[in-house]
Amino acid sequence: MPRPMNVFDIAGRAMSAQLVRLNTTASNLANAGSVAGKKEDAFRALKPVFETVNDREGVATVRVSQVVRADVEPTRRHQPGHPLADAEGYVWDAGVDTSAELIEMVESARQYQNNVQVLQTAKTLTLDTLRLGQ
Repeated sequence: MPRPMNVFDIAGRAMSAQLVRLNTTASNLANAGSVAGKKEDAFRALKPVFETVNDREGVATVRVSQVVRADVEPTRRHQPGHPLADAEGYVWDAGVDTSAELIEMVESARQYQNNVQVLQTAKTLTLDTLRLGQ
């Protein structure tokens, strides 16, 4: 029988989920300026899908169930001199909303930091409790 989850397990899983979120945001921002010759080849932003996981004791945590493409469509831009331009001189810019991605990055970083603070507080309380027994 698996051991019950503690605050360290719960915060660790939350941090792992936020790390996936941060990594997909970084990937989206890194590809925001990319172009393609065809719409279907253009980069589209990635988004993690979170899922609640309940253990036998009723404790809920989170995990990333999948990473999907966002519904932000690539935009067509006339740039006839570009090597990837089609016969009409158009290229497709990546489907990434950089403003939304920056907000996502700040929010993920804050949530990650909140979980770091939870771990630090739990560690301090555990050590204080151990010192009481001495």
